[in-house]
Amino acid sequence: MTRHVERRADALSRERIVEAAVALLDADGEGGLTFRRLAERLRTGPGAIYNHVANKGELLAAATDAVLAPALKAEVAPDVRAVALAVFDAIDKHPWVGTQLAAAPSQPAMLRVFERIGRQVRALGVPAAAEFASVSALTNYILGVGGLNAANARTVAPGTNRTDFLTTVAAEWADLDPEEFPFTRDVAGQLRDHDDREQFLAGIDLILNGIRLLGRP
Repeated sequence: MTRHVERRADALSRERIVEAAVALLDADGEGGLTFRRLAERLRTGPGAIYNHVANKGELLAAATDAVLAPALKAEVAPDVRAVALAVFDAIDKHPWVGTQLAAAPSQPAMLRVFERIGRQVRALGVPAAAEFASVSALTNYILGVGGLNAANARTVAPGTNRTDFLTTVAAEWADLDPEEFPFTRDVAGQLRDHDDREQFLAGIDLILNGIRLLGRP
């Protein structure tokens, strides 16, 4: 057994450790990621993992970067809308990513998102004085909506049909007091029929339309 564990430890790489960490995070969230569980999954000892990753914070940053890096490639996300949707889908698939991005603004994944959006906003001809505010608005919207969408998905019981769930919530909205919630009652039907990704992109377009106006004489 000792020889077997040693062989597994010798075969360890940072890439394998991060891959295993992502699997644990997807299954149980940040609370489910411990070096003990990771060691069990990799069939090695925690000490061998520390040879490649200094602490949990570094591991979370590496896992976040590993999940988002493919989505941020130029051929996958050639413009702002594509970047936004790629990040949205990554957070939807890996709900813990949204929390990690918000928790550490200077981590590599966050910087990659900001840089990709920044270059594309600059290409729109936005005045230099408005670039930071424009990119920040887009980034905050992407992470905020992506994180909220992922959080909402986690609150729904496993196996719940999305259409049935939205129909139930829409019925509750439609039954609200008409004097206190006139607007919410009016849009209840739109809640029931909406598509999360389409609604997300509609918000991106609203922000982009405003940003484009900044570059006009």
